[in-house]
Amino acid sequence: MPRDGFTPLPMRDAAAPAQAGRGLVLLAMCLGIMIAQVDTSVINLAVQPIGAAFHASVTALQWVVDSYNLVYAVLLLSGGLIADLYGRRLGFLLGAAVMTLASLVCASAPDIGVLIAGRAVTGIGAALLLPSSLAIIRVIWTDPAERGRVLGIWASCNGLAFVIGPTLGGFLIERFGWTSVFLIIVPLGAAAFALAALAVPESADPHHRHFDLRGQLLGAVTLGGIAYGAIAGRDGGLLWIYALAMAAVALLLFLVAEHRAGHGALVPLDLFRNPAFTGASLATGSMTFGIYGLIFLLPMSWQAAGAMSATEAGLGLVPAALVFFLVSPRSGHLAERFGDCALGAGGIGISGCGLLLLSATDAGHPLFLAEIGLTLAGLGMGLCTGPLLSVAVGSVPPARSGTAAALINVARMTGATIGVALLGTLFVYWGGGAGFRAAMLTGGIAQLCGAAAAAATIRRRRAAE
Repeated sequence: MPRDGFTPLPMRDAAAPAQAGRGLVLLAMCLGIMIAQVDTSVINLAVQPIGAAFHASVTALQWVVDSYNLVYAVLLLSGGLIADLYGRRLGFLLGAAVMTLASLVCASAPDIGVLIAGRAVTGIGAALLLPSSLAIIRVIWTDPAERGRVLGIWASCNGLAFVIGPTLGGFLIERFGWTSVFLIIVPLGAAAFALAALAVPESADPHHRHFDLRGQLLGAVTLGGIAYGAIAGRDGGLLWIYALAMAAVALLLFLVAEHRAGHGALVPLDLFRNPAFTGASLATGSMTFGIYGLIFLLPMSWQAAGAMSATEAGLGLVPAALVFFLVSPRSGHLAERFGDCALGAGGIGISGCGLLLLSATDAGHPLFLAEIGLTLAGLGMGLCTGPLLSVAVGSVPPARSGTAAALINVARMTGATIGVALLGTLFVYWGGGAGFRAAMLTGGIAQLCGAAAAAATIRRRRAAE
């Protein structure tokens, strides 16, 4: 149905590219995820030189990192809805353009305030780009088995980004200064934009939906309150309690408003009546809860003990990232053979065992034991990421693919933010080796619970089919 002069293309048109054209589409989508993940993985290495350049406080430097996460969390749902309403290619192109231009702003920032603002705008671009990327894959690759293989390749770019980030980022900062970590996003973003403009067909499914402003505002307060509460909780005080209380009230109002909005809701609540979608979302959140807490605490523990420099600590994470990168492209084939349940639940279970093994170390020592735990975590993440994404976007109608992609990313980002905050708090509270053990034990148990949820719900979906 035309809407404001826009006529959505039929779904069959979106699936029309020939095999060569689909290869270009996949390359564009992979570049998109790499933009977001490289941008995330290199910023931590640049914090110290940025602080020295601008004489910035620790709080200001924290916001250089977290302003991106907060804006990304708040606007993810809108990014998915915009993709469904006005065009998935349009959402991807806008996201790539915004991230590219914002990276230029960050690289040329004259002061810390402009840099923080630039990072926040980068979060807007990521909120547009990632849901659109997943939705495009859902629309173009309609066969579930083929889509599972494609999502495995797409997910492997997370691992590639985590390999590139610490190694290339450290080299660039040492040779060319902190601005270079933002400039490397520019050619990647330009290439993603050009390929998408050339190869990706447009598709949209308004289906009588509209931009739900009330839902967006309440959703923003809910997600923003959770994210801000997790961030502020690191510094103590009462502000984080107020933020979480505000988020709880906003969540109740949001649920009431979305129920009344019905099919026009920002988040159609009937999606969560699908056990597979709900289970995949919970499992994804538990996975990132443990993994992001791990990659935040382990390098810090290595450096605090004086055993490694920042660059060496980054290189210490490479084996896990490399295993993730090598395994993810095969996860689709493995899911065809063993099923989404085995890969999703089994992968998270393996990752959980890796964290439990790390809890037996003394803040990451001995190194060989920590690396075994890291490798298990990377292996598990490589096995489960693609299948869980495939279940989430494949268990809903194509018309809801953008919204489903946004929601699974909300689960991923929320798990990561809370994991860093909560596991970091445990680490600080008990201190040293005891704090690290408590954090890894908590993260591992959370992942095993996520594995159980995936096993129960995804099996139910298969049985229903």
